[in-house]
Amino acid sequence: MTDAGSPLSAPPQASATPDGYRVLARKYRPSHFGDLIGQDAMVRTLSNAFETGRIPHAWILTGVRGVGKTTTARILARALNYELPDGSVAAPTIHLDRLGVHCQAIIEGRHIDVLEMDAASHTGVDDVRQINDGVRYAPTSARYKVYIIDEVHMLSTSAFNAFLKTLEEPPEHARFVFATTEIRKVPITVLSRCQRFDLRRVETGVLASHLATVIAKEGVEADDESLGIIARAAEGSVRDALSLLDQAIAHAHGRLDAGEVRRMLGLADRTRVIDLFEHLARGDIASAFTEFRDQYDTGADPVVVLSDLAEFVNLVTRIKVVPATADNIALGESERTRGRDFAAKLSMRVLSRMWQMLLKGISEVQAATRPQAAAEMVLVRIAYAADLPTPDEAIRMIAPESGHAPAGATAMPASAPSRAPASAASPRSPVAARTPLPTATPTAAPAAAVRPVLRLETFNEVVALAGDKRDLALKTALEADVRLVAIEDGRLEVALERSAARTLVGDLARKLEQWTGRRWTVIVSNAEGAPTLRAQAEAARDKLADSARAHPHVQAVLARWPGASVEAVRRIVPEAPGSDDMADETADVEDDD
Repeated sequence: MTDAGSPLSAPPQASATPDGYRVLARKYRPSHFGDLIGQDAMVRTLSNAFETGRIPHAWILTGVRGVGKTTTARILARALNYELPDGSVAAPTIHLDRLGVHCQAIIEGRHIDVLEMDAASHTGVDDVRQINDGVRYAPTSARYKVYIIDEVHMLSTSAFNAFLKTLEEPPEHARFVFATTEIRKVPITVLSRCQRFDLRRVETGVLASHLATVIAKEGVEADDESLGIIARAAEGSVRDALSLLDQAIAHAHGRLDAGEVRRMLGLADRTRVIDLFEHLARGDIASAFTEFRDQYDTGADPVVVLSDLAEFVNLVTRIKVVPATADNIALGESERTRGRDFAAKLSMRVLSRMWQMLLKGISEVQAATRPQAAAEMVLVRIAYAADLPTPDEAIRMIAPESGHAPAGATAMPASAPSRAPASAASPRSPVAARTPLPTATPTAAPAAAVRPVLRLETFNEVVALAGDKRDLALKTALEADVRLVAIEDGRLEVALERSAARTLVGDLARKLEQWTGRRWTVIVSNAEGAPTLRAQAEAARDKLADSARAHPHVQAVLARWPGASVEAVRRIVPEAPGSDDMADETADVEDDD
């Protein structure tokens, strides 16, 4: 978080070890706003506030460890009390180019008017009462009395309550700066009385550039890849990055090498992780097992291997979405080049499925009694299932009338490098024949294993299918509550009666897909549509009954017996040609013959 060339970056000699050595995290600690890196928004806001005189009485700084919360608090204390010996500066300022009267003492943390308190070890109300009592007195030599309270979320509830009145109406000569990593644990009553700044993680590229500046000042040679590894391992924390760099310099004893840095951090070789990714994408289980075993034998943790693999999947996905991601200087040359290649040739569906399986697999390996075996099973699942097509794609792939690959299928050209002989390919599921990185022809499944696809051309066939499946509730709902608008195989457009259940459309689409072996789209239309099957049946019964009543023989019977009525109508048809036996074909009506 510092400009390595700053004259105020190094703490005083008194803070050094007896031999004069100072750790890099202290040696290059920022001492003014120009030293801060990765916090441009905060620096700009504070600069404007100081220049316009709109300085609040309390700030709260939040962020992960090592991003500069306490350091920023000390810089604020120095800016508030900045004063040159000649008296040319007599007001708070952000321009701290030279050491002022109070600067050295504030940097060293020994100024009498700048009080620092660690709330982790001073959590009680008595500690806050001491602050409340002392804040009433004017500063001894500085312009402001500045109270810096680190890890403020550790204060007890009663201590926070004791602070409220002082924060609400502090004396003009007092300023408060709070720092915390757990902003959600700070009461809202305290937050509302402070100006809040969220210190963000420093981006990996910015952090790697900063490490390059530091390493040049230290006179140590290092390649960009090793600094990128350290920057990624620090996860946005400048203090962690400098501490790791310090350790790497001692480990390397002269020149930083990417391989040595990986071994120091316990990371797998990045190139070998990419090789493992390629084997999995090709479905080459044998080569994937060999690569994983080699990494495991050299001391790589199975969880770390899978985590690095997931990180590379994430990188390829981000490159696919935002190609400029590959230009990050924190990435190695192999990551940039091969990452672009994979991003161009693998579909988003393949990448997202690999990510999901790795995410689940990492937790399984962490909980397993044999992590190595669990990790191998995760690799098997990824290679066999990560590139499986969707059900509709699989149907199109195995349908005899389909002579082309489904939409969305991706494949690497045959010239893509392969690290496994063709004989090493494992048998795969028939729907996995479309592998993104082909090296061998997958074993085809017998035709009998393929479920036949049922085609439906009419709405009556849909209703009949529900009856065949013994789903009487759905069959009844289709007959009574659904008016047909249009139908074709795989698509049904209907209008609904007011009595239709809200879940009818979803249930129908799901069951049609289950019964027919293909996806169905069921659309609710505003069109009137045909009458329901029940309404059609009732109309047919009425028509048949009216036709029967109009028959001369029936009219003669009704005239002969007054008060008689037609209750049912049945058609009498021969049971078989040439047979004298007759059979009743009963129309579903309510009138009787």
